[in-house]
Amino acid sequence: MTRGGGDLDLSGIWHGRFSFPRNFEPVSFAATLAESDTWLSGSTEEVGMRGEAAGKTIGATLQGRRHGSAVAFLKTYDALLRGYDAVRYDGAVNAEATEVVGRWTIPGNWSGAFLMIRASGITDAVARETEAVNSA
Repeated sequence: MTRGGGDLDLSGIWHGRFSFPRNFEPVSFAATLAESDTWLSGSTEEVGMRGEAAGKTIGATLQGRRHGSAVAFLKTYDALLRGYDAVRYDGAVNAEATEVVGRWTIPGNWSGAFLMIRASGITDAVARETEAVNSA
């Protein structure tokens, strides 16, 4: 989505997935973003995978910024659960503002890849993946 002057606007509902550098399963999440003059705020929800968080819905707040196609935000978990702290996300948004891809980092600990797809863009992404599989 764009707004006046062709600027990107990341406001809206996103579905995402982040993966780990080790043998843990990827985690899916839902995010709601609001962008105002390139400042980003919002929230996420995901289901905890391990420890005391396993099976629980965990919320977090997002704060960050977009500079052109570069996106950076900090996710801070709402609950005080072991292993759930602040996570930095750095990525790039595509020209249509329907996908953000990049890396997440827990400073001094570990990092991995993430992908976010705007809720309205999921159908297009599934169609592309299906085409790629069928043509292989």
